[in-house]
Amino acid sequence: MDEQAFSSFLIYFTMDVAEIKVSYSTNHSQSVVLNNSRSTYNLILSNWDKDIIEFQEESKVIMVNRANNLLGIFPLSKGGMTGTVVDVRIILSVALKCHASGIFLVHNHPSGNLKPSEADKQITRKLKEACNLLDITLIDHLIITKSDYYSFADERQL
Repeated sequence: MDEQAFSSFLIYFTMDVAEIKVSYSTNHSQSVVLNNSRSTYNLILSNWDKDIIEFQEESKVIMVNRANNLLGIFPLSKGGMTGTVVDVRIILSVALKCHASGIFLVHNHPSGNLKPSEADKQITRKLKEACNLLDITLIDHLIITKSDYYSFADERQL
């Protein structure tokens, strides 16, 4: 391949490379501070679709700064009646994009049973280990129903 053909090949090849965009914006007009599991539960319950909380399992991630001021709520996944996907890589990529210092993982149990499953315990351990590598604090993992919640932090399971 001569030099001119090689240059044309490089130019063509680089035009087809995907561009990665990172964006985050915040509204600092109101400050919500999450000091405990109860305030976190109240916040997330007000941002949950009450019509499906007993029908479909979902997971969300709450992002906070170092002072536990709310940065945002990320709708991570919607699943079926008995489970939903919690992808640690997606959680951490969102946390890094919005400069979060701490996160709360929250998911519902449509059955109304607040007892954590083995899968709940495993994902909590996995997420905590991954967060530690990036100096992000997993503050809590809440399992919620429309009337109550279970806090891994309150139960010393973190």
